[in-house]
Amino acid sequence: MKNRIANRMSAIAPSLTLAISAKAKAMKQAGENVVSFGVGEPDFNTPAHIIDAAKTALDNGHTKYTPSSGLLPLRKAICEKFKKDNGLDYEPSQIIVSNGAKHSIFNACYALLDEGDEVIIPQPYWLTYPEVVKVCGGVPVYLPCKKENKYKFSAADLKAAITPKTKMLIFNSPSNPTGAVYDEAETRAIAAVCEETGIFVLADEIYEKLCYNGVKPFSIAKCSDKMKDLTITINGVSKTYAMTGWRIGYLAAPADVAKAIDSFQSHATSNASSISQYATIEALNAPEEEIAGMVQVFDGRRAKLLKLIADIDGVRAVEPDGAFYVMMVVGDLYGKSYKGKVIQNSVDFADALLDGEKVATVPGVSFGADDCVRLSYALGEADMEEGLLRIKRFVSELA
Repeated sequence: MKNRIANRMSAIAPSLTLAISAKAKAMKQAGENVVSFGVGEPDFNTPAHIIDAAKTALDNGHTKYTPSSGLLPLRKAICEKFKKDNGLDYEPSQIIVSNGAKHSIFNACYALLDEGDEVIIPQPYWLTYPEVVKVCGGVPVYLPCKKENKYKFSAADLKAAITPKTKMLIFNSPSNPTGAVYDEAETRAIAAVCEETGIFVLADEIYEKLCYNGVKPFSIAKCSDKMKDLTITINGVSKTYAMTGWRIGYLAAPADVAKAIDSFQSHATSNASSISQYATIEALNAPEEEIAGMVQVFDGRRAKLLKLIADIDGVRAVEPDGAFYVMMVVGDLYGKSYKGKVIQNSVDFADALLDGEKVATVPGVSFGADDCVRLSYALGEADMEEGLLRIKRFVSELA
């Protein structure tokens, strides 16, 4: 008898981020006062002018299918964004609009990876990367990054990890979960290795606008024409414009790669939501001041969160320069007990913290960093302060 479920599904690990979030939400619905540092979702509402653009699209009857690659006016707006923000020239035919950046990542991996191709993934990593690689037939190869370098790898580290089977590097700057940001010099050094070896780069730049400490990311596709021809750049509107539920991501790719992805997407999902696409055109034309205001709020929360963590004995933070996450190192507490239960790993820590103090975090094992838990500071400042008070109390009760 044949398997009911395809073998490829056994390679997929469920998302601990969503699992923790679901447990926390269930506790909230049961009336418990839960503080959640879990899912990375801005607590701001989508700006009113973007919502109004969606309403106008509805009123104007823009509720039909669009081209599978996305509305032409939107793809032109994305080309303008790449030119203005990243110094990159693309044709609309090289842009594919999808149902969120995660969908764009899957499309790129599906189009490029053959069975057995190796994909280098810096560690800690966003938990979805290895799962997508495995589903698409690839083999994740993890590249450990050190805390003392803010979880960044070097060009030499990359070169040592490349084998004849390497097809792609996933380059996430600013990074989820670490907040690591690679500057121009670091990025150019990494690009030189990729050019020399001819490997593709999947550049996930979804957090590019969320940077602090004066640090600025640099698009790896900008390093050279050769590098641009090896790069698929992923971006979207979820994080920058507080549009997580609108489900619009996009990619820019070499013409042949974009054509392959468009062909696949036309059969897989047809097109992204027409209404969300019209809203995205408006979002991409938003004034920079609007984004700057949100970044300033996040930066203030980041500073406060780091200060509060520093006040807790036994834990520490790796300072992030981007995104809206902090990796809190809790490994020194392993072996201690909470109400009779021994804390042996990040899952134990997160479970005991959620059960005991009603604080939701994401176990670091999800990201390949079992000595940490991830905290998002995309939540209100009062909740953040209350959550850190509870964490401090929790840690003080470990024996």
